[in-house]
Amino acid sequence: METILRYVIIAAVGALASILANQSIAVFNDGLRPVLPEYLEKRMDRKALAATSFAIGFGLVIGYGLPTSIAASIILIHCILLTTDIIGTWCPDTKKGMIASGVIGAVYGVALLFGLQVIIDLFNLLPVNFLGSLGQVSAGITLAFAIFPAVTVALQFGAAKGIITAVVTLLVRQIVETYGKIALDAEHTISLNKDGMALLAGMIIMLVFAAMDKEGNDQNSNEMLTQIFADKVARIRKYMPVLALMGGLIAAGTSMSIMAGDPISLGLLAEGDRVNAGLTALASAIGFIPLVATSAITTGVYAPAGMTFVFVIGLLIPNPFIALIAGAACICVEILLLNVIAKGLDKFPGIKRCGDNIRTAMSYVIDIALLIGGILAAQAIMPTTGLFIIVAFWCINKCSSTSRVVLAEATPRYLVLGYRFSPLPIMASPFLKSWSEMDSCEILISVIHAA
Repeated sequence: METILRYVIIAAVGALASILANQSIAVFNDGLRPVLPEYLEKRMDRKALAATSFAIGFGLVIGYGLPTSIAASIILIHCILLTTDIIGTWCPDTKKGMIASGVIGAVYGVALLFGLQVIIDLFNLLPVNFLGSLGQVSAGITLAFAIFPAVTVALQFGAAKGIITAVVTLLVRQIVETYGKIALDAEHTISLNKDGMALLAGMIIMLVFAAMDKEGNDQNSNEMLTQIFADKVARIRKYMPVLALMGGLIAAGTSMSIMAGDPISLGLLAEGDRVNAGLTALASAIGFIPLVATSAITTGVYAPAGMTFVFVIGLLIPNPFIALIAGAACICVEILLLNVIAKGLDKFPGIKRCGDNIRTAMSYVIDIALLIGGILAAQAIMPTTGLFIIVAFWCINKCSSTSRVVLAEATPRYLVLGYRFSPLPIMASPFLKSWSEMDSCEILISVIHAA
């Protein structure tokens, strides 16, 4: 029954997101949202819109979404919603086109979930199944995610305040690790999570610094936007019921561990750490408030996941039906408070700037954590030689004129390494030794034999 429900939810998410994109109601790609008014106001034709959607979305799906999803066996939301943006814009803006986009989106969602399981099953058929080691790709994220509030503070307020935030974060982590178990009675004990409490402490300090930053608070730019683009806000509110359903479905899918909103919370969810995953998703959502609110007000186009608080709801509410209701309510509150949020960002400009820095800081942490995780995973499958290969690829990529985003490097390289060398122990050793039992000479012989 649970398996059927998982496929129903992923199909509904794919179908509805594609329809929303087809009707220019909501798109996930932040770069596509400002383009849609050009189409709605007849300054761009459908072919140009479709080409733009594909150009700015497809590479992220292939180089970022899919590798991250395979590494954790949970779908990163980018895999679904970036593709549904493409599906929706490529289908005609007609009734038949809307129906076609919904059908294609549903089929894609089901195929994505089924395909992920097929990939996992294929790994099990390899002579050496390295899928278990692949989990180490996200190991660095688990250990390092609590530091990104300190990185945010350093980016916005300087290294000195960033160091202070980092030291306090570390102290809180160590204190909770030592004294984090509270005995209620002889049989019941509450254990505080050291990483979650450290993240919470860092976020509090970050928000305090941001609220104290009043530079530029004499401007009312966002409040003026709500007055100038009142018709855009009205358009979003017109579609609030269907947007609420979209948010509810995403929350339900997250509740069932089908999907996650960012690589950090995805890695934590894969380890069963829903509380820390929820805290991370909350910090990420705070970072997206200024971006989603401002772009929604100026374009009249919302995001399928809203300001991404629906992921927090899904992570903290394990019941998908309750998460569905709560997620839908969350989207309604976001839309109704768009004007209030805009005015609040004017009063606290530091928090508005903090949103941009949160996204940058999370990118920094993810980049270095995934690189380290990729090295650990490569070492697990190919001791000593794995580190050489990953570092070599990374350095050559940095020197290349067509270098790829660091975030998209670690997992694909590891997968190629694992796939390419998984059969080697069988071909080289009559005793079927695993990599961990082979020395460097045996590995070299295996490579030559395979070639």
